[in-house]
Amino acid sequence: MNHDSPAGGGAPRGKEVVSTHSVFGAPCWVSLTSRDLQATQDFYTAVLGWRWRTAKLGEHFRIALAGGVPVAGIAAVASMWQMAVAWTPYFAVRDADVAVARVRERGGTAAVGPLSFPPGRAALLADRDGATFGIWQGDLVTNWEAWRQAAPTFVRLHTRDAFDAAMFYGEILDWATGEPGCCEVEYDGGEVLLRSEGDVVARVDSGAVEAAPDPSVRPHWQIHFAVTDVPACARAAEKHGGSVLREDGEREAILRDADGAQFTVTARGVCWAEIDLTKQIEREG
Repeated sequence: MNHDSPAGGGAPRGKEVVSTHSVFGAPCWVSLTSRDLQATQDFYTAVLGWRWRTAKLGEHFRIALAGGVPVAGIAAVASMWQMAVAWTPYFAVRDADVAVARVRERGGTAAVGPLSFPPGRAALLADRDGATFGIWQGDLVTNWEAWRQAAPTFVRLHTRDAFDAAMFYGEILDWATGEPGCCEVEYDGGEVLLRSEGDVVARVDSGAVEAAPDPSVRPHWQIHFAVTDVPACARAAEKHGGSVLREDGEREAILRDADGAQFTVTARGVCWAEIDLTKQIEREG
């Protein structure tokens, strides 16, 4: 669930508050469920340079800050609540009850919620293939554009069938409805691209295996963080108890933290179409 309101405890005087009524369907927050709060903070401080502040939900929760901007929620409740250690993206919705009902009607599951977390409501869900995601109804992060720049570059869904998944999420999250504030969907070869205000904020690709023993191969949402030095992040992850699952020079690396949660770091400002073209050339070469 959202471990602190994305609004960051309320907007300072003079700051415009953006809500999910005007921006919806796009990723709006990410959270990590971990086992050890201090170890988690130490790892991500070393790898991503994050700083921390307390959260309203209690001593097991923290908010990660990048350049003073809240970018993620951390909850050290995996053992206590018997939850998987993992990163989870949250999507903005206009009505949490409607979104949860749509998930159930279409064969997904509702694990938790909707629950009230003023100034909004949240729920933790799973799609038909078991990929976990959350929804948030209410105020978004104060200074929304700053959050978009400091937050994950985008999120990627690895699933069995990208087009079937795009239909599922599109019906849940009101993608491509043509309404002001909604996300647009594009088809790029075998992938589906999600755009919010012109920016690519999510991708959906096929190929995941539902029954694979490796969690990184099963359907799941992958969180991508923008960084200035990919190799430095990879070396810091190894030094602090994590591991490097894949490294693509200075452009991108898939990492696993000391607790087992998987995430990706990508060079800030790199064109994603350029990355994909480079990978395609390497495969064909």
